[in-house]
Amino acid sequence: MTNSFWSLVPAIVAIVLALCTKEVYSSLFIGIVIGGVFYAIDAASGFAGFFNHVFKDGMISQLSDSWNVGILVFLVVLGTMVALMNRAGGSAAFGNWAKKHIKTKVGAQVATICLGILIFIDDYFNCLTVGSVMKPVTDKYGVSKSKLAYLIDATAAPVCIIAPISSWAAAVSGFVSEGENGIALFCKAIPFNFYAFFTLIMMFAMVFMRFEYGTMSAYEKALDSMASDEAEDSDEEDNTKKGKVIDLVLPIVLLIVFCVLGMIYTGGFFSAQVPGENEGEMVANGSYLNFIEAFAGSDASVGLVLGSFAAFILTLLFYIPRRVLSFKASMLCIPDGFKAMVPAILILTLAWTLKAMTDSLGAASYVAGLVEGSAKGFQNFLPAIIFVIALFLAFATGTSWGTFGILIPICIAAFPEGALRIISISACMAGAVCGDHISPISDTTIMASAGAQCDHVNHVATQMPYAFSVAAVSFVTYIIAGFTQSMGIVASALISWVVGLAGLFGFLFFMKKKVTK
Repeated sequence: MTNSFWSLVPAIVAIVLALCTKEVYSSLFIGIVIGGVFYAIDAASGFAGFFNHVFKDGMISQLSDSWNVGILVFLVVLGTMVALMNRAGGSAAFGNWAKKHIKTKVGAQVATICLGILIFIDDYFNCLTVGSVMKPVTDKYGVSKSKLAYLIDATAAPVCIIAPISSWAAAVSGFVSEGENGIALFCKAIPFNFYAFFTLIMMFAMVFMRFEYGTMSAYEKALDSMASDEAEDSDEEDNTKKGKVIDLVLPIVLLIVFCVLGMIYTGGFFSAQVPGENEGEMVANGSYLNFIEAFAGSDASVGLVLGSFAAFILTLLFYIPRRVLSFKASMLCIPDGFKAMVPAILILTLAWTLKAMTDSLGAASYVAGLVEGSAKGFQNFLPAIIFVIALFLAFATGTSWGTFGILIPICIAAFPEGALRIISISACMAGAVCGDHISPISDTTIMASAGAQCDHVNHVATQMPYAFSVAAVSFVTYIIAGFTQSMGIVASALISWVVGLAGLFGFLFFMKKKVTK
């Protein structure tokens, strides 16, 4: 069953089950079991071989891998930082500051988008923070709860997927084949993540063009000339009243700065050494690397752990002496942070194990052979096709990360090198983010509704027309990117961006004219 169509069956079953059951955990696990059965049949190893392959060679091996452990530790530290900043009251302090400095409805929406972009470390942190901070401000200027929920949701995953220093970048890099620099590949794919960029551009454009369409317009018109008094009521805990704006801003800045420093440190930026052939080995070469070389050659797993832990310690030293938080309250944030990241950790563990099963069956070499023998014209459509597959899979399962775990290894195996590989991986990430964005069972969709205190069904119904509009423009743009990939990365990106932006703004001007009429 190795190096044949059977090697793809575990991933296919996981995809089909996820679409049918809308539940990613059991779907991934069943795919893992099928992969173990196929391997045991091929090796004639019986039940003992099956259990050893699934748990020892699969799950335990993946969880004991130093790279994977580093990613999990980073997620736990990140979750702890999120809990720490929320408990310190930085979010509430920023909200109070915003109420004094923002004067218009447009300003309230722009501030919400900008805050969402600023919090690019993690989508959970984004949803948990932006809603609680900006709701009093948007209520004051008559922004509907549905519009606030859309702004929160549209600046969560779309921002994280184009930020090299984020939990999403770490997760994506974790699905990249061994021996490759996942962060470097992630960075190369950023310019082709059309859905994420076009979503952000569309939000700004619609705010300044001052129009809505679809079901969102009904909610906005109802509050267009109204200002809620909810912003005046605030019942905060004692520790929250002690928080200041700096208690939110400084930890985020520390996270960004020290994660970058940690990554370039592992890439040999601060010493005349470069990573050697063996894991963890540094070899002297007599010259220092520049920033780009060090970043591209970094060990993201170790660098993110070093950077996040340094930021965590400095944040404690910033909070505790000022009595913003007690030492005991700070330590209680550690289990809270771990609990918040359990779903992400579970998805990563199962996805890594499924990847191990398909790798052991030779799926990579089989898919590579199939794509190599396919027609050139068909390959040009593959990025757009991958975008649609990822969109529907993430929509049905409610998770981007599970989609990454299933599709990214397939993309890497199908496209060993070149522009088409980068474009296809971008299409996979963009489609997964789009599906996650509109899925009613997605964690971020649910948290965005909760953060805005918006009815969940209303949030899903009002943001779907916007998300599908951007998805349609992105689909066309991926077709252009597929046909221009032979011209090189830069030329393909430029042409695709020009066509995509023309399509997006053409659509927006058409819709505004239609709504106005």
